[in-house]
Order: sequence, then C-alpha cells, then structure tokens
Amino acid sequence: MDRPTVLPTPLEVQVKARPLPRHVGIIMDGNGRWAELRGQPRLEGHREGSVSVREVTRTARRVGVQALTLYAFSSQNWARPAEEVAGLMELLREYLESERAEILDNGIRLNAIGEVEKLPRYVKEPLERLMADSAHNTGMVLTLALSYGGREELLRAARSLAESVARGELDPANLDANELESRLWTSGLPPVDLVVRTSGEQRISNFLLWQVAYAELCFTDALWPDFRTEEFLRCLSQYQGRERRFGLTSAQLNRDETPQRAKA
Repeated sequence: MDRPTVLPTPLEVQVKARPLPRHVGIIMDGNGRWAELRGQPRLEGHREGSVSVREVTRTARRVGVQALTLYAFSSQNWARPAEEVAGLMELLREYLESERAEILDNGIRLNAIGEVEKLPRYVKEPLERLMADSAHNTGMVLTLALSYGGREELLRAARSLAESVARGELDPANLDANELESRLWTSGLPPVDLVVRTSGEQRISNFLLWQVAYAELCFTDALWPDFRTEEFLRCLSQYQGRERRFGLTSAQLNRDETPQRAKA
C-alpha cells in the first residue's frame, strides 16, 4: 500500500534498517473520545479512525512487518448502543469494499479472527470474499479481530482439546503449548512481538491473551484517529530499542548458546 510520491522520513529509514517485530497487534482505542472532544457524533470518530487503519497498514507493509492484527470489534462491543453497533458494521462493510483493490494489488493477505459467524451477512459476505481472493497473496498478513475476545478464544480452544480427548484422538499427557496454539484463531501467524494501545489507556482489554505472553507493550496517548505514520514508526523504534530477554539474563543473551527465541 505504497504512496510513491511520499519520500520516507529519516525515522522510517532508521526503522527499516533495524530488526522489526514480526507481528504487531494494535488496540485501536479513542475513536469515540476523539469525536466527543470535537462535538461530533461518536461514529465520526470511527470514520476518521478508518483513515488511520489505511495509513498504518500502508506503513507496516512498506517497512516490512510480516503480520498486522487490528482489534476492530471486540466480543464485548456488541453490548454498545444498537445505533453505534449498526454504524460500526456499516463502516466495516465500506472499508472492505473501498480497500479491496489496494489489498489485492499490493499482495496483502486478509485474515479475520473472532466469532465471525456473528457478523451480519452484509459484512460477512464481502469479508469472506476478500479473504478468499487474497488467500494466495504472499505479502503482509492483515488480520482483523472481529467479534473477538481472548478469553473466548481460549475457551474455544479448550473445548476443541476436550473434544479431541473425548474422541480418543489426543492423550492428555501429550498436551503441550504447541497443541493448544494450533487450536487458536491465530494459528499459522508469526508470534506477536509488539502490542500497541492508543488513547493513553494501559490495559490489554481481552486482546490476544495467550499470544502476548512475551510481547513488548507500547502505550501512547494519541487517540486512534490521530495515530498515523510517524506515531506508528515511533512505536516500532521504541520496540527496536528494547532488550528482549524471555526470562533470561542480559549476560545469557550475549552467549553463543542463547536459545533461538531469545534472539528473535
């Protein structure tokens, strides 16, 4: 999703030259607050937030992030006022239609996680169509977390494991982390290295609970509609400046025998 007429900033050049997180998850928070501060309906904040989605996706692909997961609609968001939910669903439909060509033309593979079956048909159909049409793309994976909840994901995985045990297909003694991960909605995606939350809130809010075990966390005061390329690049730069130890010591990280995951 490049904009060829825009030259990269010094920060973008710096970020591209250093090791990047393989998988970035973003909790896109602050749309409603952004609108309220301007005396506008909350839905206008979500509409402006879709511009940030487009720009951040373009930037992530351009610098070389392998996977980007956006927390677009949580399991708990269904409890919001019906008018706001309907408006969000319509914005999602508009996004899927307006970004279709750009996603396909730039080799991005669209993915979705969550209880997608709960989405209205006018959203689910274009979503499934674009996922199918982009399935063989080999560029960045863009995942939309829709009707998603980390607890709900883990509960479904636990049920799947229990059913396999009941059918005699799985010995509980052989259950390990890899087996559980294979039942998660994120199965097949790279490990989550960085989670960003906008709007100044500092909590995970039921997002990728299993996957963030060793992820770096970055909290920014920017409201999501104000979170554009430079703010995203600053988060990537902050990640690149951290030492990821995975439970080890700094001294161990410098030894040749350091486990591969600690070098990642």
